Amino acid sequence: MFKVNKLTDYATVVLIDIARTDTVRSSQRIAERTGIPMPTVAKLMKSLHRAGLVASTRGAGGGYSLCRPAKDISVADVIQAVEGPIALTACADTSDEECNIQKLCPVQGKWNRVNTAVRSALSEVTLADMVDEVATFGRKTFDAPAVVTPAVVTSAVVTEVR
Repeated sequence: MFKVNKLTDYATVVLIDIARTDTVRSSQRIAERTGIPMPTVAKLMKSLHRAGLVASTRGAGGGYSLCRPAKDISVADVIQAVEGPIALTACADTSDEECNIQKLCPVQGKWNRVNTAVRSALSEVTLADMVDEVATFGRKTFDAPAVVTPAVVTSAVVTEVR
């Protein structure tokens, strides 16, 4: 199964929380609002700060805010901040790993095309897109049905219940 790790998922949740309010948030407040344990939030904020995705403000009322607009932060940026380069295999150009069978491998370099496509797709989805999707999650997209007065059937006579 191809999936992002749990820390990357949490990083996305944290960034969405910050982006939704566009205010400075303390690690404690982020942990309370997201349900992510405080030590994990602190670890994530260090990685996100190092990657230039969040800025930190010290002092009373300090905390974290986005370094740039949510529309300018891609899912690829978040993944790379937490997991490192996006590389599906060790032989992809962006991998920081060595392939053990590189000299004998018949697909050497062929994964680059797939890797580039995946990275490109992840780069097209922004944090703003994710925020918009969260904002509409759970909203009804249909009109509520008309209210019907319940009826009780007794001895073949229908009467309204009030």
